[in-house]
Amino acid sequence: MKKSPPQKLNLSHWLSSHFPGRPRPSSLDQHRVSQHQYPVLFVISLAALTSSIGHRFYNEPQLTIGTHAPETIKAPETAQAPDPIATTAAREAALREIVGVYKINQPLTTSIEKELEHYLQDISSFRLSAGNLPYTPIQNLGSAEQHFLRQLNTVEFQTLLQEINTPTPTATPWQNTPLARHSLQALKAYKSKAKETEWSTLISQISQAQQQYQTALKTIPPRLETIPHSTLLEMSDPEWSIAQKRLRTVLKRMLNQGIPPGLPPSITRNAIRVHLQTAREPVQSLGLKLLPLVLQPNLNIDPTGSLRQREIIAEQVPTVMISIRKDTIIVSKEERISQADFALLEYFGLSRRGINWLGLLGTMAAVSGGIGLFLLVQTRSRLHFGRRDYFLVLLLSVSASLLIWTTGLRYTSLPAVGLLIGSFYGPILGATVVLILWGLIPLGLSSGFVELGAIAAGSLIASLVSRQRRSREEIALLGVIVAITQGATFFILMSITGGSVYSILGLSILQGLIGLGWTIIALGISPYLEHLFDLVTPIRLAELANPNRPLLKRLSQEAPGTFQHTMFVATLAEAGASALSCNVELVRTGTLYHDIGKMHDPQFFIENQRDPINKHDQLNDPWQSAEIIKKHVSEGLVMARKSRLPAAVQAFIPEHQGTMVIAFFYHQAQQQAAQDSEKGSVLEQDFRYPGPTPQSRETGIVMLADSCEAALRSLAEATPELALGTINKIFKARWQDQQLVDSQLTREDLEILAKVFVEVWMQFHHKRIPYPTATIPPSRPKNM
Repeated sequence: MKKSPPQKLNLSHWLSSHFPGRPRPSSLDQHRVSQHQYPVLFVISLAALTSSIGHRFYNEPQLTIGTHAPETIKAPETAQAPDPIATTAAREAALREIVGVYKINQPLTTSIEKELEHYLQDISSFRLSAGNLPYTPIQNLGSAEQHFLRQLNTVEFQTLLQEINTPTPTATPWQNTPLARHSLQALKAYKSKAKETEWSTLISQISQAQQQYQTALKTIPPRLETIPHSTLLEMSDPEWSIAQKRLRTVLKRMLNQGIPPGLPPSITRNAIRVHLQTAREPVQSLGLKLLPLVLQPNLNIDPTGSLRQREIIAEQVPTVMISIRKDTIIVSKEERISQADFALLEYFGLSRRGINWLGLLGTMAAVSGGIGLFLLVQTRSRLHFGRRDYFLVLLLSVSASLLIWTTGLRYTSLPAVGLLIGSFYGPILGATVVLILWGLIPLGLSSGFVELGAIAAGSLIASLVSRQRRSREEIALLGVIVAITQGATFFILMSITGGSVYSILGLSILQGLIGLGWTIIALGISPYLEHLFDLVTPIRLAELANPNRPLLKRLSQEAPGTFQHTMFVATLAEAGASALSCNVELVRTGTLYHDIGKMHDPQFFIENQRDPINKHDQLNDPWQSAEIIKKHVSEGLVMARKSRLPAAVQAFIPEHQGTMVIAFFYHQAQQQAAQDSEKGSVLEQDFRYPGPTPQSRETGIVMLADSCEAALRSLAEATPELALGTINKIFKARWQDQQLVDSQLTREDLEILAKVFVEVWMQFHHKRIPYPTATIPPSRPKNM
């Protein structure tokens, strides 16, 4: 009878038929904060944030600028009252006119000087290729005439010689310029008094000079093409030596004086002309052409010096004082209070300061909305928050507003807040916190919104990018990006509002340095916060996954079989986590530590056994064997706590086994009980792991990968269809045993995992080409 082919197992159909409509667990069910604690946490957060953000409403004057006086108020005594608002305005006006303090960039200055030397070397080489001047004694021909004759080509020179030999010269092009006429007359004079041999020698020298000159013009360096070659070649060697010294001197003077950025080229050219006004014409022409090619701004803003200058200028601006006599009316009834009136009221304590309940309630309402938005984003992001997590976010948020009290808006810790929350809880939550604080902090401010915008821009970048960084070096580079973003945003916003460019540039650099400073602070305190609040970040997970960590090194040495099993499980779990968009770094690190408890007695686990005798066979007690097997969970937790592993990593140790039955010894106990009635009934609970079952998708993936590892290893010659069927059977067993009920894994997730596990298995067990025996080289005898 022909057998029917085996039916392909359909996991989705099986699950649908056995557990129809199984709802996906809500992420709120997984939180480590009980439901009755939410109101308490909400009230604490509301009170803390309202107090820190709305601090100005606790002692706000009722009689302030722009309000109407309820009655006529007189000065109780003669006094001179300071006007802080007018003083601040005067200082800001003075600061806006400040040009930033510059300092010479010495490396750039040295580079500019070297660039001039390169130009001078190129010119010297070019002059040498064109031949020396004079090429004949100046007693024969003057320097100017020699230079003119050297520039002529062969045809032009022959025409000139014909003019010399013509008794009655006719009008020719050579007589159009004074230099041409002088050269013609000089040649005629020399010929009339020189011997024939001397005349021939002169003509030969001129011809040779012309050939060198024409050859040199064809090989002129490209960088010298903008400078007229006549300017480069018309000087004699002594004149060229003097010209080089003069150009170096002028360059050094201008660089020592400093060239600020943004200086118009016309001003630079005029400065060169002034420095060269006493030089001869060839040097002036060369300097005006060459030096602008070399010179560039060599002054940089000095942030420290600029800040010091601002402090000095601010101190030099005198406090604006308002004089008033006793019983003089400060403000009349129903009159609008001016700035000067308010200064006097403040001085005499008549501004009626008190709690602004309306402003405080408005701040409280805004903070409530911000907290609600935060909780909504946190819930939608499936982030499991505990009390410590909420406290950390609250602590960081409050610090951003508290620092404004003591140090001013400029030094608020918002960049560090964005970087830390983004690194700990992801970019979405980090950006949410930054945006919420950016909206709430202005409630407690009366100015500085441009500065806050720049700080928020840098903080957003920090929160969005920090989670992608996998090393401390990359976080340090992120600090530079934050600094550039914060400084550039401040420069753009301040340029729109107006002000001195140089002053804005100095303040922008200061803003960038402050942003960089906060990222450095965040980088420094991050490891302490990770340990104090039991957090996991990609960087910390990467550090824990290092095989040189003490626990992993011990595992590879004391339980090598378990270590190899762990590596394959990690490969399966990583691929599955990536396919389901889970935390791959957490899955890999958790998998590496999930079986560390087997080091308490490695030989009781089959993958580590090397002796043919099984230690469990020697015990012949399934109850005791089950206790030893279960002990690898409890011992693993003890080792993990001693090594201070994060709770998220520790969770993989018990949850990867859940409450599964240790099937082999359970069946062995049943067989022994059936043969020996004195042993009594076998309780399944005695052979189950203590749990809990997987509480997250990550630990659920590792449970399934761990369960499939041994089965897949045994299928070396199987087909992908058989491997998929085996995996589906294991998944069914785990689902039916209620092991995945709290893991948030869906039926669709399990189908994806099954396919991914098969793909990984195929990569590890691909077919290899069998090598013929003849191709294998024979082994050499040991004595050879």
